[in-house]
Amino acid sequence: MSRMRTSSGSGELLVELQRDSGVPLHQQLESGIRTRIRAGLLRPDTVMPSTRALAQDLGLSRGVVVEAYQQLVAEGYLVSRGGGYTQVADIAVVEPTAALRSASGPPRIDFRYSRPDVSQFPRAAWLRSIRRVLNETPYRSLAYIDGRGTIELRTSLADYLNRVRGTAARPENMLICNGFAQGSRLLLQVLAAQGYKRLAVEDPSDNELREVASAAGLEAVGVPVLESGVDVDVLERSGADVVLVTAAHQFPTGAVTSAETRAALVAWAERRDGLVIEDDYDAEYRYDREPIGAMQGLAPERVAYAGTASKTLAPGLRLGWLILPAWLVEPMARAKLMDDRGSPVFDQLAFADFVARGEFDRHLRRMRPRYRLLRDTLVEELSQRIPELEPVGVSAGLHVMTFLPPDLTEDAVRTAALERGLGVYGLAQYWVAGSGPAGLVFGYGSLTQKEVVEGIELLADAVATIRDR
Repeated sequence: MSRMRTSSGSGELLVELQRDSGVPLHQQLESGIRTRIRAGLLRPDTVMPSTRALAQDLGLSRGVVVEAYQQLVAEGYLVSRGGGYTQVADIAVVEPTAALRSASGPPRIDFRYSRPDVSQFPRAAWLRSIRRVLNETPYRSLAYIDGRGTIELRTSLADYLNRVRGTAARPENMLICNGFAQGSRLLLQVLAAQGYKRLAVEDPSDNELREVASAAGLEAVGVPVLESGVDVDVLERSGADVVLVTAAHQFPTGAVTSAETRAALVAWAERRDGLVIEDDYDAEYRYDREPIGAMQGLAPERVAYAGTASKTLAPGLRLGWLILPAWLVEPMARAKLMDDRGSPVFDQLAFADFVARGEFDRHLRRMRPRYRLLRDTLVEELSQRIPELEPVGVSAGLHVMTFLPPDLTEDAVRTAALERGLGVYGLAQYWVAGSGPAGLVFGYGSLTQKEVVEGIELLADAVATIRDR
């Protein structure tokens, strides 16, 4: 973020630019000046810096500043004077705090994806597990542990995943990690060390993993996502020897990998002597479909399964797990020990007790109808207020996706929404090749029903404003 103070007729002007946000700089400049005028921080008749001076102070081209000034003149916020200078127009202002809050700081209503409702964390049940392990854990269990994690948690999770997700997990083939972030990083590092060269990822997909792959020494290539899952024909031609899929609920499209595609992926891995990494990030939350088993159960030696408590309980727990093919267990355990000497013992033992006593199942049963209500509200509000934004991938998870019509761009919608204190997020960052249809991803897990309704009202107003320009 660039925070620059530049001289104006009334003193200094604070302008904030986020150069890596994806929002065009002229739009950011417009938004910053517009908000300060509306907040009364730039009063009527204030002389603005010249376009040349402001461009120099901010490290921008003069054309960017000229474009921003011209837009604000057209909107009536600025007035061009005959002497070659620009002034703030005489317009009504709004209450300053509200205006500033909508343009700086976190959005008041935020549709950021992958956030569960941590206010519903089962504190009482978790406390019972904590107390039990504190009272009953022998001192010897507090020494350095197996790199795979405690046997108690590996056993509890193996039983749970085999029952609920259809995996073929054994405690000896499981590894406990600090969330998917650590698990995926270590796995890609180990694979690179064993000679794997190229990782295929779904296109679109989470962009962070591509950076992790690059840091590990793997080349990441995109493979298109079809309604039935990743395009295996393109995967065959990609030269990849590892592929990462979100088979049960593709991120961000929500596509479900069909039985035929799952079988084709396993066959590809066998022919290629490759590996499928299955990121099962939010399969526990389903609303309109039957449960879909994990791919790992089909081919335990060709699929590495990854799960996490980040969406089901809370990301701050930093609890994740891998079910590994036998040939990966030892090198992964070594990598884990070298990385951090193992995840905290008491957290693992508490979670093991929590799962074994059925508290995990009870929590999920309690949360599913809550998230379904939020999903239903979001879909209904979109259909009523912005019907051209048709959500896809609605049958499971904590997010939905919509494509944008041709007259709307992601940057324009995001900027207009942020001016209203609303956070919405585009698809552009998820396309591997950097280009694809424009769209939005709506995460709803951390919102209330009232916030969902108000958020779509604000978005509808933002869209209407864009179209009126």
